[in-house]
Amino acid sequence: MSATATRAQLWFLDSLVTIRVSSDEGSDEISVLENFSPRGGSPPLHVHHTEDEIFHILEGQLRFRVSDEELRLGAGQTLLAPKGVPHTYIVESERARWLVTTAHGDFERFVRSFSRPAERDELPEPSPPTPEQAEALAAACREHGIDLVGPPLH
Repeated sequence: MSATATRAQLWFLDSLVTIRVSSDEGSDEISVLENFSPRGGSPPLHVHHTEDEIFHILEGQLRFRVSDEELRLGAGQTLLAPKGVPHTYIVESERARWLVTTAHGDFERFVRSFSRPAERDELPEPSPPTPEQAEALAAACREHGIDLVGPPLH
């Protein structure tokens, strides 16, 4: 059993992400990332081509779209977004905190590639992406087996 005392904290878009288990720690390349986001946080509709994505809500409420279905989840609930299926979410509570579990390390490497070290243990200042940042996000997604296929939820 391995335990790491210090975990990487990253500012990823408008969220604080803590790497709880890194894909390079075990032989199955499982990642567990803790996400903390403000109301309205919503990534573009996207498809992971190499990994299922499991969401476990710790606090707050999120609305998910998985394929053509919409679901609301709160603390203690879990959702599987299968690889190959378009999905997104939006934070509907003031703030929300959840775990994302994936295998193979692609999603974790994507998050690390498009993040910056968190300067403090709190949310970054929100800032809408510039057109250049949106293009860079799409390129980073493609490099890690993710396609953006639609807008965020509103």
